[in-house]
Amino acid sequence: MLRKILIVALLPVISSCTSIQVTQVDPNIGMKHACIRENPDVKVSDFVQVLQEGFARHGVTTEVFSKEAGANCEFILTYTALRSWDFKPYLSYAEIKIEKEGKKIAEAEYQLVGKGGLALTKWAGTKEKIDPVIDELFKKPEGRKGRADTF
Repeated sequence: MLRKILIVALLPVISSCTSIQVTQVDPNIGMKHACIRENPDVKVSDFVQVLQEGFARHGVTTEVFSKEAGANCEFILTYTALRSWDFKPYLSYAEIKIEKEGKKIAEAEYQLVGKGGLALTKWAGTKEKIDPVIDELFKKPEGRKGRADTF
């Protein structure tokens, strides 16, 4: 009996959840190009590359800028990505915001609840974690503005 109680008590620690919250890009907005504001504080080396590949998969070209956005930058993407460490670093949190003329038009947040606990999936690569987030950003809405999933 004590063994069953211990297993039930440890279950939340062992099985971590991933939380993804997205306010989707309105397909009527006609986004074909986005400019990514470089965030030098982000230490996830492949994060921008994953963003660029994900946006390209949805027909949106991107360019990265560090100081001033170019004249062709109608849509500005900002991001944050945080790493945690458990034997090796892994992506535990990411936030993506898209603005047009200074107004937020879409956003997404990826979070490993409890920084992943003992779940082995926490060490998955950036692409495996962020591709579904980008896909959800560009998914056609089903009668609602945003979506929040926890799995």
